[in-house]
Amino acid sequence: MTQVYDHGGGVRSLQVPIPDNPLGHTLVYVVDTDRGPVLVDTGWDDPASWDALAGGLAACGTSPSEIHGVVITHHHPDHHGLSGQVREASGAWIAMHAADGAIVRRARSTRPGRWLTYMTAKLEAAGAPEEHVAPMRTARPRSVPGLAPALPDREIVPGDLLDLPGRRLRAIWTPGHTPGHVCLHLEEEHPARLPGHGRLFSGDHLLPEITPHIGLYEDPDDATVTDPLGDYLDSLERVGRLTPAEVLPAHQHAFTDAASRVRELLTHHEDRLTGLLSLLAEPLTPWQLAERMEWNRPWEQIPYGSKNIAVSEAEAHLRRLVKLGRAEAVPGSGPVTYVAV
Repeated sequence: MTQVYDHGGGVRSLQVPIPDNPLGHTLVYVVDTDRGPVLVDTGWDDPASWDALAGGLAACGTSPSEIHGVVITHHHPDHHGLSGQVREASGAWIAMHAADGAIVRRARSTRPGRWLTYMTAKLEAAGAPEEHVAPMRTARPRSVPGLAPALPDREIVPGDLLDLPGRRLRAIWTPGHTPGHVCLHLEEEHPARLPGHGRLFSGDHLLPEITPHIGLYEDPDDATVTDPLGDYLDSLERVGRLTPAEVLPAHQHAFTDAASRVRELLTHHEDRLTGLLSLLAEPLTPWQLAERMEWNRPWEQIPYGSKNIAVSEAEAHLRRLVKLGRAEAVPGSGPVTYVAV
């Protein structure tokens, strides 16, 4: 039985499971409009997840075939995975920010083998040991969730109101977790009249107890040096200024006092950057830095795939330190090492 929660004012949330993932589920929001229900995110592409979505919609008095539109906060498969099935069932439009839409198009056209080659080279450049890289050299390309996501047919334009008849839902561009992540500000009085300005569907940008992953934006065909952590910190401050009465995130639970949570996250990342500078008293590769960083478990207990994500997060923090002039690459080092300035 899908858990459904009524947030009032024509907004409900459904718990759509994520298979074999400690997060447990994605909160998919059902927003009533004058033309039928619109979903904010859809959940993971899996038969059990689809059944949960359909069951939750039935509990709301509707069904996948009656969905008018789908608004995607970002392209990750636990958010966008079922969008194609919803569109097939209903003819609903799918809206996404252009930057994440570009990632979806690239994912659909890039062979799995190309990703393996790219990731192998990235790990080698980060200083990963041979025993970690070797399995990727011999891995057989296979189809995985997220490699054939649904193409969006509408673009979410930052600052604009979305086309939701009878509702005021404004797009707030919040890059960091992904380049095209958006939060959605429901500019309507809170149904319980809580103090603040409306409600915010925050996706993965602002979560009550979790710090979202901030890694490098992966693009095999783009050599641009991005600064995802810098993007994220800027985006956090932008959301804090909205002062929503309540935040409706994609994981965990709804919460109030967004400004306080924003301050906690800004402090967390500043403390983490300061801690990394002490580690960089000696030259370290991104892999060596990731090994020494604090995670939710000892490094040797982190699963293989999660280590790749951790290294990407270490690199995002290194990019930020370099941009701030607090660390620099050691000339001539290979794999490249970094040291505090």
